[in-house]
Amino acid sequence: MANELDELYPELREEGLDTNVIAKKIPATVGFGSTLFEILLWVCGIIPGIIFLFMKINAKKHFDQLQQKIQRNASQIDNYLEQRVVVLQNCARLLDKAIDLDKSTFENIAKYRSGGTDSDVARNEIGAQVDTISRDINIAMESYPDLQAHREIADAMQQNMYLQREITAARELYNDTIDQWNRDIFAWPTKKIVAAKNGYTTRIPFIASQEIKERAKGVFF
Repeated sequence: MANELDELYPELREEGLDTNVIAKKIPATVGFGSTLFEILLWVCGIIPGIIFLFMKINAKKHFDQLQQKIQRNASQIDNYLEQRVVVLQNCARLLDKAIDLDKSTFENIAKYRSGGTDSDVARNEIGAQVDTISRDINIAMESYPDLQAHREIADAMQQNMYLQREITAARELYNDTIDQWNRDIFAWPTKKIVAAKNGYTTRIPFIASQEIKERAKGVFF
């Protein structure tokens, strides 16, 4: 049998490939086969049925704990985002420029920290807003090179870069937990049956904004 992937005779895509995250939630579902499987366990004896019942209880506990972990990871991103907004707000004031930090940014941060059903989508939107604010401040500083030597401004921008790195690291941790959730809800039989019974769906990982992706393709040097 030939190798499925052959590095010596590869199929090349000269134009490259631009991938995107698909923002779609897929529900965990089971068919009659899973129901029949559970019935057969009880038919085979009370002990196999009880064992599987305890396995389902443990699976539900696993999902409950995993949801709490996702919340904790998401809260970490939120905290860094909030700190970054404050830093950028202070930097904008130091620049004394008309860079509008919309009040709704802070309201949205408070809203999605409350655990709304679309918090993953809202978090991406807020992150994109903050990136735009940071870009506007950098453009303003480029117009006035002397301001870059201002100690307080330089410190603020240094904090901004540090927080951006922390946000990136926190998003990686969040995505790892989301990946575990998305795999576990389809792990048949126990976890998938429990996931289907509770109406669980896949969760959407971090999505970079289109603006950020376009800027990443630019020439910087």
